[in-house]
Amino acid sequence: MEIIFEKIKEINREGTTILLVEQNVRMALEYADRGYVFKIGKIAFEGKGENLLNNDEIRKSFLGER
Repeated sequence: MEIIFEKIKEINREGTTILLVEQNVRMALEYADRGYVFKIGKIAFEGKGENLLNNDEIRKSFLGER
């Protein structure tokens, strides 16, 4: 899975915009410049991937952390 994300990042660095729909929230946000987290069909959170990954509510609700 990681090699796929590395290739996506490589394509993005070359100037292509990428829209990625992914259920693996942690991995997607580690690679995303910007992210949108949906909950029950609506945008629940949006922002820089790094900021979303460090958001306590996202960590608890979507990443299973306490």
